[in-house]
Amino acid sequence: MTGPDFVAPEAPVADKWLEWRSKSLKPSESPADWWRVFRDPVLNRLIETAYSQNLTLLSAGTKVLQARAELGVVIGEFYPQAQTASAAVNYDRASNATPASQGGNSASLGNFWADRWLVQSSWEIDLWGKFRRGIESADAAYLGSIALYDDVLVTLLADVANTYIGIRTLERQIVIARENVARQRESVRIARARFEGGASTLLDVHQAQNVLASTEATIPRLGIQLQHGYNALRVLLGMAPEPLGFLLARGTGKIPLAPPRAAVGIPADLLRRRPDIRVAELRAASQSALIGVAQAELYPAISITGVFGGQASNVGSHNLAQMFHPVGRMFSIGPSFKWNLLNYGQITNHVRLEDATLQQYLIDYQNQVLKAQQEVENGVATFLLSSSEAAYLRKSVKEAEGALEIATLEYQQGTRDFTTVLTAEQNLLQAQNNLAVATGNISTGLVSLYRALGGGWQLREGKPFVNAATVQEMRNRTNWGNLLPEAAQPGPETPVLPSAQDVDSSIRLPEW
Repeated sequence: MTGPDFVAPEAPVADKWLEWRSKSLKPSESPADWWRVFRDPVLNRLIETAYSQNLTLLSAGTKVLQARAELGVVIGEFYPQAQTASAAVNYDRASNATPASQGGNSASLGNFWADRWLVQSSWEIDLWGKFRRGIESADAAYLGSIALYDDVLVTLLADVANTYIGIRTLERQIVIARENVARQRESVRIARARFEGGASTLLDVHQAQNVLASTEATIPRLGIQLQHGYNALRVLLGMAPEPLGFLLARGTGKIPLAPPRAAVGIPADLLRRRPDIRVAELRAASQSALIGVAQAELYPAISITGVFGGQASNVGSHNLAQMFHPVGRMFSIGPSFKWNLLNYGQITNHVRLEDATLQQYLIDYQNQVLKAQQEVENGVATFLLSSSEAAYLRKSVKEAEGALEIATLEYQQGTRDFTTVLTAEQNLLQAQNNLAVATGNISTGLVSLYRALGGGWQLREGKPFVNAATVQEMRNRTNWGNLLPEAAQPGPETPVLPSAQDVDSSIRLPEW
């Protein structure tokens, strides 16, 4: 066959991760169902719902069917390209105004009926591999569409987990704000009591109320972000705006905690696990085959054409039924060739165009491998350093709580001014908020790490790319044969959601 045979490109891959000595990293391969390491049943249910209902994923599944149909079209080019059957019945009158009529033959025919039937076939023989290269290209494109579906799935799972962790982090911050509001209201009460007893001035009351109002203002601001998180989650779940209590109310409201150690494997695993890397490689493989298709145009195309049929008329002693008899039978068969001799320059430049495109895709593949390693290292850094940050912030919160307790006691005793209490209150609120954010960052860092490692696409193995409703809708329009499952198969189906009676009414979403 003309054109190069595709060879998987090489790419720079590190032997080990930069932080491979860390005790928080395990050399074992990362789990395919990585979201289960958080041990959060609500997150597990959100993942299942998103896999069943997300419209972006469903669109990617239909692109797999599209690529499979395109492969079938290209495979058909390998066999006789033209196969037609035709038949006709005509009522004719020969012209008397042509050179052929000068002998009187045309005039003697008068008006007559004629009929014919023909079966024609033309087959361009694939001497140079043009059609085989076309099948090779379409096959790689089909596999690439599956890898692209896997990449969409990996991104979807990570987006759902990150959005859920963000929601739980905001809920925790709202709880912290409310706890501090209650604490600061007590400070206002103490300041007002001391003012009314003549132990302090009205300044202390105003300062206490100022800090209290500032803290209260953070609750609606956090509520706006929380509502945005709910809206983003609805889109990921393929849901219209509606309450999410049936999905989130059973949760503890706590930030999902990451395990102390993460399984990362080795960098070489990325070439096998990351769907986007497979997409880049298969795109290059598909393009490589197109070079052979273009080069085949430089050589003659040899075809075999055949015609078989019958023809008859009612002129003289003949009749129309004779087109089915041996006397009316006709056929023609023979080879032919076509050679674009005068288009060599144009064809050569077309080959160069396809080759340059291949080189671009090979470079893109190498760049994708580098970016994949960058994303893993970023996830590792976020996971490890956020863990260290949270450890320091836990100590900070503990110390801030002690400082506030002592400052409040000394203020009540008259040995400390109220500014010290206000500063201690603000320090505690800031430390608690920072701890909540850092705790969420540990979990989102782990999610980013597992996404960068290419985990999660294994969820679709053994399942169809579209749900049963889509299969039925497409079958109602078009005959898909065996390219679509006949009946509903285990796959991305809509799960049964709990009813209102199933939801524990004692668990409420945060209010503000």
